[in-house]
Amino acid sequence: MCAVLGILMVVFWGSEVIMKYIILILLVLCVIYIHFRGRVRYPFWRQLSDHSTFTAPLNVFMYLFSRVPTTPYLQPEQFPDLIILRDNWQTIREEGQQLMEIQQIKASDKFNDAGFNSFFKTGWKRFYLKWYEDNHPSAMALCPQTTALLRSLPSVKAAMFAELPHGSRLPRHRDPYAGSLRYHLGLITPNDDRCFIEVDGERYSWRDGEGVMFDETYLHYAENQSGENRLILFCDIERPMRYRWAQAVNHWLGRNLMSAATAPNEEGDRTGGVNRLFKYIYAVRKVGKRLKAWNKTGYYIIKWLLFGGIAALIFFAL
Repeated sequence: MCAVLGILMVVFWGSEVIMKYIILILLVLCVIYIHFRGRVRYPFWRQLSDHSTFTAPLNVFMYLFSRVPTTPYLQPEQFPDLIILRDNWQTIREEGQQLMEIQQIKASDKFNDAGFNSFFKTGWKRFYLKWYEDNHPSAMALCPQTTALLRSLPSVKAAMFAELPHGSRLPRHRDPYAGSLRYHLGLITPNDDRCFIEVDGERYSWRDGEGVMFDETYLHYAENQSGENRLILFCDIERPMRYRWAQAVNHWLGRNLMSAATAPNEEGDRTGGVNRLFKYIYAVRKVGKRLKAWNKTGYYIIKWLLFGGIAALIFFAL
């Protein structure tokens, strides 16, 4: 009996170890796929510390079961419900212009917008209209027509007015979550090729009343050197999935994970859990920046020891 139990324990322990290595191999394969997806890539070490490395398995799931092409740009016509936004772009523009006049499209003056904090430093501004399950009271008060249009579109999970003044530039980056696609509708644009977004090496210049759809998990950046301001309607559209169960998974993740990143326009708007914690996280980040400025080698040693320690903890906890 003892011998049988011993054999069973060895088999069980061996199966557990094998499963750990299978999971590890799958994780590595997902990261490799993310890294080599597209024409434009981060350097290897930059990729390892990028958030897309940690969300790779989730995003590979989204690409695998996507009902629409997984190309950098998609045709807006593949999303016929969005025609209501294009048909009403002048109404939306009027409300956006009014916000600009009263300076409500602005950078956050507090550390409560983790998702876009780095963009504020280069001139980018925003005014939230909705964020997943949260409708901003400030938006409903100041932009009643635009918010009413958005409420009629269940596929629009997040929306904002986004301003890119002359001289502003968004650094090259990719968004963390592949469960959505990004839609831009030009409202007040320079109509100039010097004001553009580049997704995976391919440029698009905004035009008044015209929309563009792209996959924000490809590396992209934007800049405006036109001499004029740019205002767009910026929307996250839930990625259509091939199967109902996959769509349900995507919807659940958006509702329960992405809604934690809700950021306010003003007092009275809800702040999600991620952004309530962000000021503390940013304080730690500032310490890291000071260390990097003082001793770059020491900074990278500590950084990679931390990453390695976290990876080891996860592996041995499986």
